[in-house]
Amino acid sequence: MQTSAAKNSAGAAIGAAPPGKSRRQERERRLRRRSVIVATISTFVVLLLLVVLIPMAPGWEKVQKAFFNGPILIKVFPELLQAFLVDLMIFAWSAPIIALWGLAIALCRDARGPALFPLRLFAILYNDVFRGVPVILVVYLVGFGIPGLGLPRPWNSPYLWGTVALVLSYSAYVAEVYRAGIESIHESQRSAAKSLGLSHAHTMRYVILPQAIRRVIPANMNNFISLQKDVALLSFIGPVEILRQAGVQKSLLANFTPYLAASIIFLAVTIPATRFADHLIARQNKERS
Repeated sequence: MQTSAAKNSAGAAIGAAPPGKSRRQERERRLRRRSVIVATISTFVVLLLLVVLIPMAPGWEKVQKAFFNGPILIKVFPELLQAFLVDLMIFAWSAPIIALWGLAIALCRDARGPALFPLRLFAILYNDVFRGVPVILVVYLVGFGIPGLGLPRPWNSPYLWGTVALVLSYSAYVAEVYRAGIESIHESQRSAAKSLGLSHAHTMRYVILPQAIRRVIPANMNNFISLQKDVALLSFIGPVEILRQAGVQKSLLANFTPYLAASIIFLAVTIPATRFADHLIARQNKERS
């Protein structure tokens, strides 16, 4: 009986958390709780000041009428939402092309051996050029330049060449993210694959790329969030998407509220996507730690 009681007490002592650790956890909980309370109060105070001070500005009534007109917002919202479907359509066919072409550029950049140096040089020049030129300039140059050659339909479509402009620009950014993921794989894994008799192509396909692509998913999510917004730049070369439709409504109604409605629609899509990307990054960091 004494032996059994001693074993039970020893097991309880082993299973119990050390007093120092319990005190530290309790202190961390108190600090987190206090931080949440302070953050909530400070946010409430800032919002209260904004609500009180902004209407006190001399020109607030004019700004409110020009940018925050409720009846106009309700009137134009359905038409802008319909035009936003064009943005989603262009994004839907651009994103897969960008992902694949960016991966091809990254593989060219990782090409090894003297005979493959032209591919490596092409990838370097491609990334330098299209990361150095603003997206809007690429849209103008491609969207107006190529149809100016007098091509027949459908080869003069602004949807086609607008998509090409987005693919050219964003593939350079996506390729650099892929390259960072490829280079993050330790060289020992290439050596191990080589010792097993795998060729360079098989090493990339079965060893390097599965890990690299998984690592860069959060970073590429941010690129595609930016792409979803930059689809609106195609309005400058013809497609009647949400930005162009907001401009039309602004001209018809002599009011800037349609731009506010367009911003609300963009935020409804980009904020959840951004939070999801942050969640992926946090989970990835937790797995690595």
